[in-house]
Amino acid sequence: MAHNESLVALNGTQISYIGHDCKNIPDFLGDRYGKFARRLDLSFNQLRSLAGLKMFTELEELVADNNLLGNDLRLPRLPKLHTLTLNKNQISFETNPSPFLIFDLQSSALLEHLADVTPSLEYLSLLGNEACPNQLVSPDKDEDDYQRYRYFVLHKLPQLKFLDTRKVTKKEVMEAQARGAFMKVVKPKSEAGPESHPLPYTPLPRGSRDAKNHKGVFAKCRYVYYGKHSEGNRFIRNDQL
Repeated sequence: MAHNESLVALNGTQISYIGHDCKNIPDFLGDRYGKFARRLDLSFNQLRSLAGLKMFTELEELVADNNLLGNDLRLPRLPKLHTLTLNKNQISFETNPSPFLIFDLQSSALLEHLADVTPSLEYLSLLGNEACPNQLVSPDKDEDDYQRYRYFVLHKLPQLKFLDTRKVTKKEVMEAQARGAFMKVVKPKSEAGPESHPLPYTPLPRGSRDAKNHKGVFAKCRYVYYGKHSEGNRFIRNDQL
């Protein structure tokens, strides 16, 4: 235990246990610091669970960036927690992941869980997760995608004052209350198989496209060309017709 405690950075009520590749919160952290810690930084580990927080009854700020936390994340009740950063984890908000689904925010049980166990939460950051379509980390997303994500999160957590790096505005809160529950972005499912290649465009009917089994195609044209307004006719003399 003495060796483990030597890895802890202690500054008053601020505890840091960073970059030790732990998969669970070590028991000694809660036993030794849980009753007085106000801020806990667990960044750059391999955490898949935060169950060990049950001893941190006075916790106000939690930083758990760069871990392996996913949609099954569950926290003990932390009534005083006002700041939570979960940047660069594996949170997607999906309950039924699909290769064709970008993100489906309506299926998010995680936000509902946070609303229940962290009633004082005012600052939340999810940057670097699939759930957060930020252009800096997701070049295929745009500002509209990110704004829809904000509306949905604020619908679930209306008490937030900051989300990611931006202050929550009154207009966002009103919009979130009005239609935040319906905000989602879905990529249309492709009917073509993964190995199929689309044919180059051609105006010819489908039956004439196969070079190995070519067939002539005849049809009646809807239009008749008289050449009355053709610019080319200006340069043709009558004796050349």
